[in-house]
Amino acid sequence: MTTSASVPTGPEGAITTDGTVIDRLVEANGEYAAAFTDPGMDARPVLQVAVVACMDARLDLHAALGLELGDCHTIRNAGGAVTDDVIRSLTISQRALGTRSVILIHHTGCGLESLTEDFRQELEAEVGQRPAWSVEAFRDVDQDVRQSMQRVRTNPFLLHTDDVRGFVFDVKSGLLREIDPA
Repeated sequence: MTTSASVPTGPEGAITTDGTVIDRLVEANGEYAAAFTDPGMDARPVLQVAVVACMDARLDLHAALGLELGDCHTIRNAGGAVTDDVIRSLTISQRALGTRSVILIHHTGCGLESLTEDFRQELEAEVGQRPAWSVEAFRDVDQDVRQSMQRVRTNPFLLHTDDVRGFVFDVKSGLLREIDPA
């Protein structure tokens, strides 16, 4: 079952196969651009907040947080893990573009809960080279949020670490549950 309203369907709701998914996305962009007007914003988020979250397709962050275009910087990756690249993005967000707050959002039913670091060895066996990155797999989502908060709060490159809060998004109810950093 698809949840995308933009996926073309034929008779009896069957998904049509004209073109690729990317072709459909580019076509949708053409329709978007035809009605687009420059909002007159710069890259500085109005609310001075950066959102770090999992890439999971079930998380509609703007809707879930009541955000509008231009309100925040959004940084997404598998598990919402605070990796070196996330720190890179947060550093640029804070030092060059004025954000002062960081909200970290992990979620229930994350795919990283079912992986282990063995994934790297499996990739090495398959392609002959081990990835330089860590999988960042976890078993306890609350503890993983705590670890992410700690990584942000203790990073020397970040200017603003006093307003860093972490949450778990429930994919069944849509509610956020705040995690105590202790």
